[in-house]
Amino acid sequence: MALNATVHNFTVQVADVDRGVYEDLSLRLARHPSETAEFMLTRLLAYCLEYEEGITFSEGGVSSTDEPAVLVRDLTGRVTAWIEVGAPDAERVHRGSKLAGRAAVYTHRDPAKVLAQFAGKRIHRAEEIPLYSFDRAFVDAAAAAIERRNTVTLSVTERLMYLDLNGISLSAPVEEHRLG
Repeated sequence: MALNATVHNFTVQVADVDRGVYEDLSLRLARHPSETAEFMLTRLLAYCLEYEEGITFSEGGVSSTDEPAVLVRDLTGRVTAWIEVGAPDAERVHRGSKLAGRAAVYTHRDPAKVLAQFAGKRIHRAEEIPLYSFDRAFVDAAAAAIERRNTVTLSVTERLMYLDLNGISLSAPVEEHRLG
């Protein structure tokens, strides 16, 4: 018997001072049985930190082989941003970078290990693709606070992230690396 995804609801207030984005979001994330809370949290943070008109979670979620975790489409339906989460393989990032005008990777894993898996691989415009990573203690503490219904306040200034998740307040830098 197949296990069903668990739906988590997030009411999010985003104040990204660095990009001038201020939004109130109501999001539903389906957590696949094979998905960790840390991965789901990273998907949520990637969505919020990349928020712009046309952003969506992929329809297949973590089980999708054709789409990234998060993507942005313009009004014509063309993909303009390909946002991977976790430790995607180089071929997916290469394909996404060629397809979209912009690509990025967000990870809750050790960034040195994620970058090492891309070494020597062909990735379109690798030097332009950022890898954003979050401190492991920050991710663990925030993931432990996730419930089925969540209230989140996320503020970003000078790439320092302040997160309040269900009354638990945390902060951490958003570290940026480049794939190439």
